[in-house]
Amino acid sequence: MSTLVSPGTVAVLRTEARLFGREVGSLFWIVAFPVVLLCVMGFIPGYREPDPELGGLRVVDLYVPVTVLLSMIMAAILAMPPVVFAYREAGVLRRLRTTPVRPLTLLAAQVGLHGAAVAASTVLLLLVGSLAFGTPVPASPGWYLLAYVLALVVSFGLGAIVTAIAPNARIGMAVGMVLFFPSMFTAGVWFPVQAMGGLLQRVVELTPLGAASQALHQAMAGQAPDLQHLGVMALWTVVCFGIASRTFRWE
Repeated sequence: MSTLVSPGTVAVLRTEARLFGREVGSLFWIVAFPVVLLCVMGFIPGYREPDPELGGLRVVDLYVPVTVLLSMIMAAILAMPPVVFAYREAGVLRRLRTTPVRPLTLLAAQVGLHGAAVAASTVLLLLVGSLAFGTPVPASPGWYLLAYVLALVVSFGLGAIVTAIAPNARIGMAVGMVLFFPSMFTAGVWFPVQAMGGLLQRVVELTPLGAASQALHQAMAGQAPDLQHLGVMALWTVVCFGIASRTFRWE
């Protein structure tokens, strides 16, 4: 009886997991740094006080979904693309196309490993926020999971564009940094989206990370995310992966 997963695929997955475990720098920025940032925000006295302008919420409460999104874009835009660039420039992807183990298996393994690191960071953020600063846990777990998955997928969609359009690692890192800083802003790292007002907030909500921030915040509060925010993330996902699939270079 044939197995569902070939021995070659298992070997690739095992090797990629072992190599990823050695990437201490990437693991720090994906898993630990967002937790450190949340703690820094939580230790600022004014950020632990309810703010009437935020509906009685505290700034540290708003930063839980923000740091979750920061972990996602760290993984998708900064950490994963250099790995793909290295494989492409070394000819690994080209050689895999001639073997039973398709290059998509390797790419899927990278997405899965980086996604698992993001999930670990998310668990830590929710635990540390709740235990250390009394931040709320998701009051609507189902809606939160839906918003979370959409946010994660659209983040990797942005990373897929970086890996697709950049001809080499040097240009790819530059493209990634150009995309990363606006993504940080729209995710609310410097200023929470919920605290923005007027036209700026409406514009940010049309970006993938701005919509994700709002959807995660609403699910944390026990509300169903606005369909607009879910739709924006879904639309950006289709656009990003559509662009990436048409422009990706295997060699």
